[in-house]
Amino acid sequence: MSNGAVIRLRTTRGAIRAWTLVACLAASAAAPCLAQSPSQPVVLDRVVAVVNNQAILASDVDEEMRLAVLDPGWARASALTPQLALEQLISRALIQQQIRQEDAEAAAPTQTEVDARLAEIRKQLPVCIRVNCASDAGWKAFLSAHALAPERVQSYLRYRIEILRFIEQRFRQGIRISPEEIGVYYRDTLLPQYKAGEAIPPLDEVSPRIEEILLEQQVNALFDGWLKNLRQQGDVKVLDPALELPENAAGAGKGDA
Repeated sequence: MSNGAVIRLRTTRGAIRAWTLVACLAASAAAPCLAQSPSQPVVLDRVVAVVNNQAILASDVDEEMRLAVLDPGWARASALTPQLALEQLISRALIQQQIRQEDAEAAAPTQTEVDARLAEIRKQLPVCIRVNCASDAGWKAFLSAHALAPERVQSYLRYRIEILRFIEQRFRQGIRISPEEIGVYYRDTLLPQYKAGEAIPPLDEVSPRIEEILLEQQVNALFDGWLKNLRQQGDVKVLDPALELPENAAGAGKGDA
């Protein structure tokens, strides 16, 4: 795997996608293999990290950065670097592997829950409100502007809900979010994201989502030590030196799994 790269082949019809692992003689483990096909255009991708034999591709990092627009903290998400995006993907892979080992069914969200979260985003996310994502035309334009596929957004929301549920089951014991904390976040963090004249959702409407965000922040203190230990016990290799974080910043992406 360390000397491998993934090549994605697309047919001229765009109907079939195949992933092929190819052994390369490249000097760099992160360098892409080269291939030619007389009948098919070839789109090159490369493995940038491996987490317990699970490959993370350069295209995954790019997509993670585009998906960050769905984060309510858009100002922070817009500053997401490729290095931090890779850290988030590594953390997510470790957590999902752990979920599979324990009880995947207990954390799995229903389609109804995914649809409800998507509806919240389309109605409440500030950057989405500006293009009227609540309408089908506005949502389609929003996805197109950020190069996102609807099914990819669905799967992204699905595993975010799954991971948050797992974290809550493991680490939430004893943590309580007060109405005062929710009010402060609403006033100091959410409201400044809206421009003058824009429709602002009332506090009671967005309180559940704010509580979830604050819960994520608090469980990170407990979660970070657990994830650090999980990473030390696992086999994590970053194959692209340009995507490695300095040691003092290595935990920066963990809270956004």
